[in-house]
Amino acid sequence: MKLTTAPIHAVSRWVRRQPPKVKAFLAVVLGMAALVLLRFIVHDHDNLFVAAEAVHSIGISVLIYKLMKEKTCAGLSLKSQELTAIFLAVRLYCSFVMEYDIHTILDLATLGTTLWVIFMIRFKLKASYMEDKDNFALYYVLVPCVVLAVLIHPSTSHNILNRISWALCVYLEAVSVLPQLRVMQNTKIVEPFTAHYVFALGVARFLSCAHWVLQIMDTRGRLLVALGYGLWPSMVIISEIVQTFILADFCYYYVKSVFGGQLILRLPSGVV
Repeated sequence: MKLTTAPIHAVSRWVRRQPPKVKAFLAVVLGMAALVLLRFIVHDHDNLFVAAEAVHSIGISVLIYKLMKEKTCAGLSLKSQELTAIFLAVRLYCSFVMEYDIHTILDLATLGTTLWVIFMIRFKLKASYMEDKDNFALYYVLVPCVVLAVLIHPSTSHNILNRISWALCVYLEAVSVLPQLRVMQNTKIVEPFTAHYVFALGVARFLSCAHWVLQIMDTRGRLLVALGYGLWPSMVIISEIVQTFILADFCYYYVKSVFGGQLILRLPSGVV
């Protein structure tokens, strides 16, 4: 085991010594390498979006297992779950009125489990809810997302309300994990099930981002034209990239902790 983890620890120490700009460059290079690998491994890139939904569902399942086994919701952000439920509900509505497909079924299942988690935190396990740590003000993300959705949305032939709703769920999804990151920032220690859940979110976000990037590459940019004109196509890609990089730092420390054999994830200051 020591022979296996020694190179990993050496690389980890080297990365930690690098300045922020070098770390950002390494993250971009690693992301591009992963995209190239996915492009050759996955032939139908639509499957990446389905995979992203599936991984998100797995993450929620981990939360359900935690709540049922440990009978505690300590370390979980109720506000993140509520934001997730909002964007899933809006996206589910858009799926029903705009494009009913496999994504609709996956969103319905994920929304149902998310609402169950919210119910458990609010009522059944309220005594263990760390309300003082879950102190992210939701209006900091809700108001900007609503304003952006009204100003920048698809230019398709659908009803204006549906187009604004579509944009709103894209923007909300990009920032829905921020309250959970604030909780982890406040506690500095992340127990295993919560860490698994947030890592699953990071993987799901990356797969979703990879889906969009590879689809654009496959269509030689025609997908951007299909999304409409103006700023909307750019905002879709920016939202996908933002939600991926928001969790990139946490995922690095998660992988490092797993390879180091640590069950409890301890985050350095300023990580999230």
